[in-house]
Amino acid sequence: MSAVRSPRIGVLALQGDVREHLAALTDAGAEAATVRRPAELDAADALVIPGGESTTMSHLLGVLDLFDPLRERLAGGMPAYGSCAGMIMLATTILDTRPDARHLDALDITVRRNAFGRQVESFETDLEFAGVTDRAGDPLMRAVFIRAPWVESISPDVEVLARVPQGPAKDRIVAVRQGNVLATSFHPEVTGDRRVHRYFVDMVRASGV
Repeated sequence: MSAVRSPRIGVLALQGDVREHLAALTDAGAEAATVRRPAELDAADALVIPGGESTTMSHLLGVLDLFDPLRERLAGGMPAYGSCAGMIMLATTILDTRPDARHLDALDITVRRNAFGRQVESFETDLEFAGVTDRAGDPLMRAVFIRAPWVESISPDVEVLARVPQGPAKDRIVAVRQGNVLATSFHPEVTGDRRVHRYFVDMVRASGV
């Protein structure tokens, strides 16, 4: 009996925490690889879009001839996970962005760019992520927000997975899922907690790719 193949998940390697996502995906049981060219995207079963600067990322996707192929793969059902700027890139509507910025229209959500403020206003908090617990059954996970967006509104097809639990941004939506597409405002790749990446790897496996 042959072994089950690990899903091959690419990490868009334009900027951001690429190495951290590669390590987290590997720990979560995936075969992880960088994606900078159309052929590398073609070889991937799924894609992670890390944090960074969303308008710069949209420009670089065009320069590298990746924007249209990526939109086509997403429209065809390819699983994807976006953290921070990745959430912005995956959204259908973006507030407070540049008029020339492009996005991928994979999540029927409206996001507000840099909603939590500037770099100096970055923060951490513990929050509950729906459907995820640790081995002791604890639903709380540490979430790191760095110039992060939040979700202003969602369509009925979008599931809310996490909200800010307290403070001035209490109840703001910071994690969502729609079909095979997952997004978080925060950066789970930097904390050492692999639960979000395991959740995504399980999504990819369940998609049948």
